[in-house]
Amino acid sequence: MLSIDKFLELSLQEDVGRGDLFSRVSKSINAQGRILAKSRGILAGEIYGSRLAELQNFKIEWLKRDGETFEIGENLLKIEGDSHTILKIERTLLNIILHASSIATNSNSYVEIIKNSGFNTKILDTRKTRPMLRNFEKYASRIGGAINHRMGLDDALMLKDTHLKVITDLDNFLKNARKNIPFTSMIEIECETVEFAKEVIKKDIDILMCDNMNIDEVREVVNFRNEFSPKIKIEASGNMRLDRILEYAKTGVDAISIGAIIHGANWLDLSMKIE
Repeated sequence: MLSIDKFLELSLQEDVGRGDLFSRVSKSINAQGRILAKSRGILAGEIYGSRLAELQNFKIEWLKRDGETFEIGENLLKIEGDSHTILKIERTLLNIILHASSIATNSNSYVEIIKNSGFNTKILDTRKTRPMLRNFEKYASRIGGAINHRMGLDDALMLKDTHLKVITDLDNFLKNARKNIPFTSMIEIECETVEFAKEVIKKDIDILMCDNMNIDEVREVVNFRNEFSPKIKIEASGNMRLDRILEYAKTGVDAISIGAIIHGANWLDLSMKIE
């Protein structure tokens, strides 16, 4: 995964190319700018913006911090430095704050529904991230209050329907897996039917995912889990929307994973102003 420094380097390189033509035809002066909110939301991107300022040698003052709400008309940050630098990084900085804050705002909308309901169900993101942006987008999701699901294939063993198609003996597979994966890694199995979920609950796993099951089916799986293997965590997933998650939380699931937290985020309206 890209480090923050590498991410910023490539982002600037993408925009600047062989050099900012404005810098070639203008004299440098001291310049100041600000990012103005034209819509309300949750700020994210602070650690990226601060590191960009360090790398490109300009000053940044945060008027809002990661996780704080902002309203229309509020300034989120101020920047100051050489005009060539300020105008070179303008779009990169704005895109970072805009992209991250949009995901954080969307993430928070899901989290608040559960929080206000009194349930303890965890809201998770997924691996449905844009290529090369997983660290960045999952960071933004966390700022909004969601909990990261797997960062990648290396931190948990999750058997989806595609994996199950190539496993001939699930019990032996799980026995061998416990011997070969790290002690701290969990095993999760995706189940599309109640019947298969009931089989899986009695096996040596840590998490069971109810994939695209309806409310009644998920409730049946949760009740079966409570009776036969209460240590197993139940996760609900599949086309989860804002208007559906509360009903799924009421079934007693431990977590709901939602790809739309990231890929369904609508971009906010933010603008860079140069003084």
